[in-house]
Amino acid sequence: MFSPIKPVTISAKAAEEIRKIMTTKNIPADYSLRVGIRGGGCGGVSLIIGFDKQKETDLAYSENGIPVLVEKKHTMYIIGKEVDFYEGADARGFMFVDPNEKEKAEQPA
Repeated sequence: MFSPIKPVTISAKAAEEIRKIMTTKNIPADYSLRVGIRGGGCGGVSLIIGFDKQKETDLAYSENGIPVLVEKKHTMYIIGKEVDFYEGADARGFMFVDPNEKEKAEQPA
């Protein structure tokens, strides 16, 4: 069952890269993109992504054509974030951004 709540969004570029990975790595059709956290304690938490099957405690929704899973107890740590994909001369990979901060950075001063 899909949730009307979408704690995390996915940029068009990230969705394109996720689809490539799902195809080239033969991710099973019943798997979704899992967005969550790892860690805690003094070091804080790290946001993570991967592929997984849906569990009973998950919020499930579709974002930019990608099925997404978020464990309900992780929602407070990731709500409002966007999964984006950076591709530059120095590096490439997925990152979490705050879309509100990104819009502010793109506006002329």
